[in-house]
Amino acid sequence: MAKPVTSPTGRLLVGLTVTLAAVAFFSWYALQQIAGLRDLQTRTVDRNRKDSIQLLRIQNDLHQLELAMRDMLDNTEPYPLEAWRPQFERIRLDLDDALRLEAQLAPTLREPERQQYLARSMALFWTSVGRLVALAREGKTDEARALIRTTLQAQQAAVTTTVARLLVQNSEAEEQAATQIQAIYQRVERNIYLLVLAVLVAILLTSLYLIYSNRRIFERLEALSVQRSELSRKLITVQEEVLHSMSRELHDEFGQILTAIGALLRRVETKGLPPDSPFREQLHEVQEVVQSTLEKTRSLSQVLHPTILDDGGLEKAIDWYLPVFQRQTGVTVRYEKQGTAPDIHDRVGIHVYRVLQEALNNVARHSHSPEAQVRLRLSPEHLDLEVQDQGVGLPAAGAPPGRRGIGMVAMRERAELLQGSIEFARPPEGGTVVRLSVPLPEQDSDGN
Repeated sequence: MAKPVTSPTGRLLVGLTVTLAAVAFFSWYALQQIAGLRDLQTRTVDRNRKDSIQLLRIQNDLHQLELAMRDMLDNTEPYPLEAWRPQFERIRLDLDDALRLEAQLAPTLREPERQQYLARSMALFWTSVGRLVALAREGKTDEARALIRTTLQAQQAAVTTTVARLLVQNSEAEEQAATQIQAIYQRVERNIYLLVLAVLVAILLTSLYLIYSNRRIFERLEALSVQRSELSRKLITVQEEVLHSMSRELHDEFGQILTAIGALLRRVETKGLPPDSPFREQLHEVQEVVQSTLEKTRSLSQVLHPTILDDGGLEKAIDWYLPVFQRQTGVTVRYEKQGTAPDIHDRVGIHVYRVLQEALNNVARHSHSPEAQVRLRLSPEHLDLEVQDQGVGLPAAGAPPGRRGIGMVAMRERAELLQGSIEFARPPEGGTVVRLSVPLPEQDSDGN
């Protein structure tokens, strides 16, 4: 018993599920990496950049304080020390705002002690500035300048140094963040390559399995096709043998019996009954029935298997059949024959005859055409037969199989048995044309 061919659908669905799961997992992973990258850029890079802007602002204000104190120490200035108080207040307002924003934007990785140290240093500086302003108001110019030289400049330098270190830390943090971002890009890029490789491998394995499964299925279909052809060949052969046997039985057995009955009836008429017998008329009726039955039996015998095909060959069988077909159906047949060939008997003749018979029967049953054309072209090596009508044409390709019938299938099988080809076409002028082309077997020297 042949092993059943399993469908590859289940395994293909498993492969598709695994591939989709891999794509979904990588998509989730990529989204997580992108979210981490966005958080890193927002939390470190962007925040450090904004914080560095405020530190530069503080540094600029400290530089202005340094220049103001230098001017205050210059004895050539015509202004009293108290004249710099508005400038110090303006700078203090800007510094306080910058320090407030910088404290909000300070990186989370910065030590709190550094932030507290900056705030304390600025508070001490402004306390010293308050003492400076008080001394200036009291007119103690020398003590005020001494306070600048000994305290304020040192405090301003310390704050400036702290701000510079914070700027350096921000730059280092940005470099670290850039390194982390580059590492994330490299990981994502590497994983993309791995995913593409895995998907390609999955596609390759799925394609190979699909090719293997299709090959097995087509091999099975090919084997079934060979078996079907063998079965069709045997069925057609058996059918012809049965029809030939029935034709011979009808012609020989029933024909002889009916002929004998007719002869007995004629003998009874001539010898058994007087001329004025009332049964003579009834006897004539019986003779007519017997004669009619004999003719129908011979006609049926010819339909089942024309004996003229065995005696005279295919050409004479066609010459005999076409007038019979016209009388029975009323369809006019125009017959054209070209070329010559040896007498065609045996299986080639019967199969070509059956194709012609089926094609003309289709014309009478389905085409609704009043006439048909039969063209026969012969050569020593080849035979071409065409049957054309001007009827409704072939049924649509999507028509139910029952409407198309099995006649076309039988004609194809007979063409394959003869190692020939058959075509069913719709010519431009409408209708249907059946083209049969078969090679003729070589004849021996005796013409057999």
